[in-house]
Amino acid sequence: MAAVVVDGRQGTGSCSNACGSCGNRAAGSCGAHAIVNLGASRVAPIGHTRTSPDLARYIDHTLLKPEATRDEVVKLCDEARRYGFATVCLNSSYVSLASQLLQGCSTVPIAVVGFPLGAALPSAKAFEAREAVRCGAREIDMVINIGALKSRDFKLAFDDIKAVVEAVRGTPVKVILETSQLDTEQKIIACALSKAAGAAFVKTSTGFAGGGATAEDIALMRRVVGDDMGVKASGGVRSQEDAQKMIAAGADRIGASASVAIVTGQKSKSAY
Repeated sequence: MAAVVVDGRQGTGSCSNACGSCGNRAAGSCGAHAIVNLGASRVAPIGHTRTSPDLARYIDHTLLKPEATRDEVVKLCDEARRYGFATVCLNSSYVSLASQLLQGCSTVPIAVVGFPLGAALPSAKAFEAREAVRCGAREIDMVINIGALKSRDFKLAFDDIKAVVEAVRGTPVKVILETSQLDTEQKIIACALSKAAGAAFVKTSTGFAGGGATAEDIALMRRVVGDDMGVKASGGVRSQEDAQKMIAAGADRIGASASVAIVTGQKSKSAY
């Protein structure tokens, strides 16, 4: 039986207080035990923090508002080239354009999938992801099925992620958890499901559901996934100070529309 480890406390599949939130539930009824049955070997290894003076390489330069225009996408890509951002993050309809604009550049396009609700069929998300990769996406940021997670239908939540991972095999998939909508146990389970399904990253937020990234959530996510996965902070990161806090807490990537303000030491009023 694989061990369940959360914040340094270890238990077996009997789940007797191992997850810190089980109380006196019957064995097998808690979320940690459920995700172990799906294939996760650990729930929360202790992570570590990391810092860097070079913020641009951490940043996914983001434009996801539904009214985004072609000219705004061109500007986004120009800024990405100028400042050396890791990626541009766009709705899938603009990925082909971004791929053309970024040719010969180290910055790559990301497409969001099932965005921003996460409630589409797994087959629909898989199709969207495949099409986005065909159009030039080099990474996929998908929204988890939040309703399935909160309903404790962990198989559906797992299968949803797995469908996208398998559809774009070889292309990194980030799973957006929408942390502002989840309690601590749900965040832990979502991270472990993402890891078990083969995702490359877990990500905090869409930026469209209130709340946003917090250093506390980043630290929790890092503890759950360990060093085997990336952690992306998105939503509400608007200044260099915000970004440094997220990196210190364990983030590998920062999703922001305020990217230029962040790397130039300004404070942005951007809503994302």
